[in-house]
Amino acid sequence: MPAREAGEVFGPRMTLFADVLSVGLATAVACLPLLTAPAALSTACAVLRGAGEGRPATAGRYFALLRRRLRTGDLAAGALAPIGVLLLAADLALARAGLPGGPAYAVVAAAVGACAVVAGLRACARPESLTDWRKALRRAARDAVRDVGGSGLVLLAVATAALCAWMLVPLAFLAPGPLALALTAVDARRE
Repeated sequence: MPAREAGEVFGPRMTLFADVLSVGLATAVACLPLLTAPAALSTACAVLRGAGEGRPATAGRYFALLRRRLRTGDLAAGALAPIGVLLLAADLALARAGLPGGPAYAVVAAAVGACAVVAGLRACARPESLTDWRKALRRAARDAVRDVGGSGLVLLAVATAALCAWMLVPLAFLAPGPLALALTAVDARRE
């Protein structure tokens, strides 16, 4: 990163940090209707990816890109996410109901859920998610298997965002920015 210019109060790293937080806040607002959550996170990753290419990472650019891209595929991906969460919760509730083999089934269900979360989040970071969710999900699933370290980093990023939101609830509105930055970095790391 270039050095601080004359008269500049903060360096470029602090500017990037502020941009990540503003994009995170915009993403949290855009995620409030749950159907828009995958599109919102994908747009945040695209805006932050553009920051690495010299384009501004501002909330205004974020909302302009989000307005242009909301379509039926994005809403279908948004409907799929809560359905998956509900199925996982039902499976875990059945495992705790005292059925034979319940603890082993709970471990398998949790592992399948974690793999689905990793594939879904990595799909949000893919550039293809802006136009074709199926292609992005196929490539993200392939990357999740080939790059196990990156998949572990995605899980750590999700755990960190969840822990920050749990410890201090107002941080939940800022957590999508660093999460999108982590997803974008894992995707850039793969290349």
